[in-house]
Amino acid sequence: MKKKYILRLFLIVFLFLLILFTYLKLTKKEKMVIKEDIVEETVEGSNILKDVSYSSKDTRGNEFNLDAEEGVIDQNENNFIFLTNIKANLNLQNYELIEISSDFGKYNINNYDTIFSKNVIIIYLDYIIKGDYLDFSWDKNFMMISKNVILKNRESSLKADVIEINIEKKDIRIFMYEQDKKINIKSLD
Repeated sequence: MKKKYILRLFLIVFLFLLILFTYLKLTKKEKMVIKEDIVEETVEGSNILKDVSYSSKDTRGNEFNLDAEEGVIDQNENNFIFLTNIKANLNLQNYELIEISSDFGKYNINNYDTIFSKNVIIIYLDYIIKGDYLDFSWDKNFMMISKNVILKNRESSLKADVIEINIEKKDIRIFMYEQDKKINIKSLD
């Protein structure tokens, strides 16, 4: 009888210790998770830049100016900054101005290449070009706008998949990804 009593007591104590150990282990993990979240927020918060502005000038006298409401430095690659509410100007040596705006972007601080995304608007000469994505290369004097592209001037409206602009040569190339699809052009007169 004494052995049964001791065995029961031992099992109860063992069960109690097991529950206590599990409880302490789980609450410790929850505390660690909370601490890690706070550290992550602090690190992200320290990488936020307000009223971002960048300027660059090439050897030919062309200038690229970019302003954004906010920027966040990419934690994986420090030379990239994610931007919001962007306005950019490209002042060409021959006094032509290209204005670009978008909701979001990714800017490379080493070579000034910029990807603009969502609600992209380009104003160039008499043209307004709208789309969802613009890849701009400062070194190559090249921009490619794609996804839901609409090009308008006073006389016509055009819908295409892609518009490529060689800024230096002033060449514009318009095309569709699929050969069987046609560029849609409408006269506004």
